[in-house]
Formats: sequence, structure tokens, C-alpha cells
Amino acid sequence: MDAAAPPQPLTHREIRSIIFGIMLAMLLAALDQTIVATALPTIGRELGDVEHLPWVVTANLLAATAVTPLYGKFSDIHGRRITLLIGITTFVVGAVACALAPTMILLILARGLQGLGGGGLISLAQTIIADVVAPKERGRYQVYIASVFMAASVLGPVLGGFFAEHLHWSAIFWLDVPLGALALWMAYASLRHLPRHERRHRLDLLGAVLLVGATVTLMLALSWGGRHYPWASREILGLVAASALLWALFALRQRTAREPLIPLDVLRNPVVRSGTLSACFAMGVYIGLTIYLPIYFEGVRGMTSSQSGLCLIPLMLGTVVGATTSGNVMARFRHYKRLPTAGLLAAMAGTGILAAFAPQLPLLWIEVTLATISVGLGTLLPVTTVSVQNAVVPHQLGTATAAMNFFRQLGGALIVALFGVIVLGGAAAAGSALARGGVIAADAAALAGSFRWVFLASLVGLALALAFLIAMEERPLRSSTAHADD
Repeated sequence: MDAAAPPQPLTHREIRSIIFGIMLAMLLAALDQTIVATALPTIGRELGDVEHLPWVVTANLLAATAVTPLYGKFSDIHGRRITLLIGITTFVVGAVACALAPTMILLILARGLQGLGGGGLISLAQTIIADVVAPKERGRYQVYIASVFMAASVLGPVLGGFFAEHLHWSAIFWLDVPLGALALWMAYASLRHLPRHERRHRLDLLGAVLLVGATVTLMLALSWGGRHYPWASREILGLVAASALLWALFALRQRTAREPLIPLDVLRNPVVRSGTLSACFAMGVYIGLTIYLPIYFEGVRGMTSSQSGLCLIPLMLGTVVGATTSGNVMARFRHYKRLPTAGLLAAMAGTGILAAFAPQLPLLWIEVTLATISVGLGTLLPVTTVSVQNAVVPHQLGTATAAMNFFRQLGGALIVALFGVIVLGGAAAAGSALARGGVIAADAAALAGSFRWVFLASLVGLALALAFLIAMEERPLRSSTAHADD
């Protein structure tokens, strides 16, 4: 272990400057997830290629998920500041390439490059907050993270639709240039006071290649299965088999490498393991509901796309309320798991009500139930993040935070795929056509029956999240950033 002098405590002004400096970087990544969707029909029409349109989203998601652990490890080795600057620069270069892309194929490749840059921005921001704010106080800063995602959730679809309709779809990506330049300047200026915990390590390139390959093949199988190919087709089974082999090789590499990409003591840490799995199931349910509830509103309730978007607002904003409340509670109470435990129980009750009574419930009560589910889920997010960060030593903060975000994204992809099997199967049974712009339901009652299983699956996912939360050790939160419990 390299000897190092303990870092000098930062002033409140310096901490606030650092957090404001990373918020724009977080906004870039969060906005990128919401602004493109509403412009996709226009992009497909103007580039004359609708068939490959889903890859505009898929390529970005694949790249961003695959490189998230790499950013964490790289930042532990070389520092957060340089790593964040590399991520922002790559993201902006990818945005310019997207804006200038003359064909759909080039746009897809550019979106992949943009994903390589954006994949680490959110986990790096969370890690930087962990570097400067003690775990006991860290939950209070969840409001900054939540406000960024709330702004992206509200502004993204509106700006995407406006730019595509009144300006040009490329304006979506040109917007990233001034925002990225400002984020670069703020990160460069504000992070110079950031404490440094990195050590002399080497990046496990072979492990990184195996992890990226395993992730990409699995996500391709989840993305194509049931849509482009049947689940039992040679293509999907081949991708699953290739992913399983690569995961096995990655696990072997982790056990034999002198410095593995994700250290075994991080993976063996019971708090990291339980906290990550709890967040994985909870976020998977949340992402799955946000993706497939519009199909319910349009196919079962007969709403337009705009109306279904408005009906999602309680689900999108409730997490902000829950996360902010839970973050403040963490700083004041020793038993900080009690609120998210109650929140998950309330969310489970909400999904149970939807599974049993959704077709008979008035729309107002469905909205109230969705808000309850969302607030309950939100209470879990800061608790799992801070608990994981509280359980590792400072020079592993980046690795642990990135690993948690990576497995949350991967779990989300798995649960979204499960929901897709249920919904698409129900649509086929109902004789419905799931179009890119909405749903044309020939039999709303049959489609509603398939969503009963979606809500039941959500209930099971939340129950698993609760079980892992209960299993997670409730360690006292440190009042200093100087060290962590081993």
C-alpha cells in the first residue's frame, strides 16, 4: 500500500463548487437518454432508413453499459478529474459525429461513440460526490442527482420533439456541444481541489475485453429476442451461449489476474453484493414500467402518445420525492434502512393493486398508485448507493460505484426483456400490432390480461429488492471521507 498524507478537508464552498461542476456532466448523460426518442420517427424518415432505427438507441445503450466498469477502474488508477474530462470529450465528439451523420449507419456508429463517452458520466459523478462528502451527509446531496434526472425526464422529450419538428433533428446533438464545453470548463476548474485516492495499478485489458464482449452479446440477445428473431432461434441461442462462455472466462480471469478489473474483495463484500442486487431488481422494475406502461395506456386505455406521456409523469417524478426524502433521513437516523423498507412494501402493495384491479380502477387512482410505487422505489436509491460506497476503501470507490451502476443497467435490461416477452406475447394473443408510434389494440381486454402478469412480475421483482435490502448489513455511516471499513 502506498503511503499518503491524509487529504485536507474541503470547505463547504469548495464542495458546492465541485458538485455544481459535475451536475452538467450528469445532465449530458441523463438528457441523452430522453431527448432522442421523440425524434426517432423524423430521423428515420429523413435518412430514409426505418428498419435500422432502433439501433440509434441500442448502439448507445450497448456501449454505455459495457464501458461503465472501465471508467470506475480507470478513475481509481488515474484520478476522477482526468477520467471525467475524457468521458465528456468523447461524448461531445460523438455528438458532433451524430449531427453530421449523412446516413443511418454512420449515425448508429456515432451514437455508439457517444455511448462510450457517456457510459461513465453518472457513476463518476456519484463517485466524486463520495470523494468529497462523508457517507453520513451524502444522502442529502441526492437532491442534486434527483433534480438532474427530473429535469432530463421533463425537458428531454419536449426538446427532442420541438427540435425535430421546428428546426432539424441534428439540433438535438448540436445542443450537446455548448453544454459539453461548459461541462468541460466547470469540471476542469472545479475538480482541481478534488482529493486523490488513486494508486499505482494496471488496467486489466483482457478482463475488460471479456466483460465488454459478455455484456454486448447478452444485451444483443435481449434486444433482438422476440423482435427480430424468435427466442428459440439459432441466432438468439448462439448469442446467449457466447455470452455465457465469455462470462465464464471473465470470472476465471477475475480469479487468476494479479489485478482484476473488479477486485474480488469488492465482489465478496456483503454490503456491495446485497446493495447492488437490491438496486438491480428495483431499478429493473422501474425501467420496465416506464418503457411498457405507455403500451398499457394506449392499447388498453385508448390514449394517444401525448396523453400516455403525461400519465407517466407521476411515475417519473415520484422517485425524486422518495430519493430526496430518504437522503435526508440517512443523515439523521441510525437505522436508515427502515424508510426504504417501508417504501418497498408500499410499492409492492401498489403493484399488487394494479395486478388485481387495474382494469376497474379509474385513471386518477392508477396515477396515485403509480406515484406510490415511484416514491417507494425512490427511497431505496440513495440508501443502496451510499451503503455500497460506505463499505469500501476510498481507492475502490470508483470501481464499486461503477460496478453497482453496471449491474443495475444489466438487471434493467433483463427485466425489460422479461416484460417484453409478456407484453408482446399478450399483444400477439390479442391480435394487436405494436407499432413504433403506438399500439393498435384489437382486443384491449386480452392485452390488459397480459399486463396483469407484468404487474405481478413487478411485484416479484420488488419483493426480491426488499429481500436483498433486508439482508444488507446496516453499517454505521462514517462522518469522514478519510477511510472506509474493510
